[in-house]
Amino acid sequence: MITTTTLTRTAAVLAVAMASTMAQAAAPMAKFQAPGFYRTTLGDFEITVLNDGTIDLPVDKLLKQPPAKTNAALARSFEKSPLETSINAFLINTGNKLVLIDAGAASLFGPTAGKMLANFKASGYKPEQVDEIYISHMHGDHVGGLAANEQRVFPNAIVRAGKLDADFYLSQSNLDKATGEEKEDFQGAMMSLNPYVKAGKFQPIVANSELVPGIKSYFNGGHTPGHITYVVESKGQKLALLGDLLHVQAVQFETPGVGVTFDTDSKIAIAERKEAFAAAAKGGYLIGAPHLSFPALGHVRVNGKGYDFVPVNYALPR
Repeated sequence: MITTTTLTRTAAVLAVAMASTMAQAAAPMAKFQAPGFYRTTLGDFEITVLNDGTIDLPVDKLLKQPPAKTNAALARSFEKSPLETSINAFLINTGNKLVLIDAGAASLFGPTAGKMLANFKASGYKPEQVDEIYISHMHGDHVGGLAANEQRVFPNAIVRAGKLDADFYLSQSNLDKATGEEKEDFQGAMMSLNPYVKAGKFQPIVANSELVPGIKSYFNGGHTPGHITYVVESKGQKLALLGDLLHVQAVQFETPGVGVTFDTDSKIAIAERKEAFAAAAKGGYLIGAPHLSFPALGHVRVNGKGYDFVPVNYALPR
């Protein structure tokens, strides 16, 4: 027989169940990612890719080809313009030196960037542990993370970059002559590098050389006057960090002859990109770049007159 007590208990159970369901449905969207670092090994070296966030780029207007071609290539990769584009840096632990290659944008590129330092710390390191920092070029999304409030973020690090870039972007006369948005490139570089210059912690790179055992610099030019790529090698394994030789992987692997308005000299940048892709495809070694989709590591494979980018398989560091 169903009693009043039974009905009361049943109603109470249903009320609790409904309340639980309503509470779960009302949970807010989390709207954040896991810490943005990815770790792998290269011979005896440990590589940590650090994400600084993303920036939306109107790549259909920035690439030097008809917008329709850019949009068609993006659509084949299920993307569209403006393209949410990664900003990455690379941390190399050689066992003897801790080397950071590029430093993200910090506050120079808006609220969706500037996460490199938090991800650096989340990866298990402290800023004072960095021995050397190598900059591919002095655009703000590569140097902004070096300084904050006119202070060095990495207090013990030597910063190195191409002398041609240093002479160009750290020149007060060039800043004085610049107009409009061009001024921001000079101001960002000066704000980021000058604390190291004043402390005697900046050393320009004047020639292709081995900077520390296992990491070499190679001048490219084209994108900026002193643009440099860095090649990391250990135990026969190789990683080429291409800097801004490429910006849009959905377009510039398939058609490496497409330039971008950011280049100082697109003709040189295109030639260097073609050479870098051909060498990586032939050699079978890894490449990485600040604007490849995080975690920004993979291989290059020939595909007709162009190339495919094959991202690394997720793996735990061993």
